[in-house]
Amino acid sequence: MGEDLSESQGHNQGGVVNFLQEFSIPLIAGVIAALILANTEEHLYHEIIHFKPFGDVKIFGHGLDIHFLINDIFMVLFFGIAAKEITEAMLPGGALNPPAKAINPLLGTIGGVVGPAGMYFLMTWVFYTGTPEYSIVANGWGIPTATDIALAWLVARIVFGKAHPAVNFLLLLAVADDAIGLGIIAVFYPNPEHPVDPAYLLINLAAMGLAYGLRRAEVQRWSPYIFLAGGASWVGLILASLHPALALVLIVPFMPAPKTDTGLFATMDDVAEAQEESTGHHTDSGHGHSPLHNFEHDVKLFVDFGLFFFAFANAGVALASVNEVTWIVLAALIVGKTIGITGFAMAGTAAGFPLPDGMKAKHLVVAGLIAGIGLTVALFVAGEAFPSSNESAAIFQGPARMGAVLSGLVAFMALALGRLLGVKDGPEQD
Repeated sequence: MGEDLSESQGHNQGGVVNFLQEFSIPLIAGVIAALILANTEEHLYHEIIHFKPFGDVKIFGHGLDIHFLINDIFMVLFFGIAAKEITEAMLPGGALNPPAKAINPLLGTIGGVVGPAGMYFLMTWVFYTGTPEYSIVANGWGIPTATDIALAWLVARIVFGKAHPAVNFLLLLAVADDAIGLGIIAVFYPNPEHPVDPAYLLINLAAMGLAYGLRRAEVQRWSPYIFLAGGASWVGLILASLHPALALVLIVPFMPAPKTDTGLFATMDDVAEAQEESTGHHTDSGHGHSPLHNFEHDVKLFVDFGLFFFAFANAGVALASVNEVTWIVLAALIVGKTIGITGFAMAGTAAGFPLPDGMKAKHLVVAGLIAGIGLTVALFVAGEAFPSSNESAAIFQGPARMGAVLSGLVAFMALALGRLLGVKDGPEQD
């Protein structure tokens, strides 16, 4: 009886953890905690996120404060897991296989950058044309170009159902436009203390070569890919003064993968079943899985709960920081993203590059709206577009970040529109 009780408690605990992961509760809790502390004890908030646990130690000229450890090191794993899902989606049975299926979401990605940037410039012209602040505010056009991968994932799974092809469509789009967003930072918002030096990207080419060599040698543990090749990729990006958070995006596609796509939220039993179906051989759950799946399985819990700290370190905005820039950012994210993604993806369809099987125009519109959840990356870009070191620009940082935070309301809009259009029409509609 004691064993039964212990097993029951274990299942209950597992159920709680799964619930917290499934609904991105740590990320949402981090946003709430940051907003509360930043609006009650602003000085304490900034002391926490800029605390240096290792003193004045620097790495490649960067101080190791909490903000750097989270944004530049921890987030490498987050983008790595996102890259894992994209890699699997391109396997046989995946939503983006054959690779030609990726062309349409990539076109949507271009629309997801052009649309919000165009809307941002239009709204800036409406509110600030003829004023001394026009050029300063216009410099924030890069803020609404990126999508919050974690929250977009969550909302898409709820709106469409986990197995719907629109989820992978949106995921590829989100990863791609976040990559573009980080590229925009490097090119248009350079750090004068760390100018971009593309020559160091040769290190990244070497890191990719190392990952390829590990694959050719049939290395079946994920750690050499992540720590050796991934570590070298991180060094190359940071020395090039490009954001190192995307280090694993260059490495993960080289990791050995299962023969069939099972999806990001598959259990290890699901993986075993998929491998058994594709190979005809039985595989015990938890053993003999591909490095790609083992990587996700081993680090995802850490990453999901670690997103609390990412949100906490980036979402601390004063609620009083609301002005025209807030509404410019919000409109660019909601209206610009929806129009841009829908328009470019539909143009791609007309040009002969169709949406993934199972996606229709109604799914595309809702996916475009969900992509308007800019939150985390938009918060990040706002800090670069309106740096605290520039007194004239710094006054717009808070309002811009407030627009990014308010973009979380898109989740409710997407739920309502999705229900209205009946987009949960796949295998999980019941």
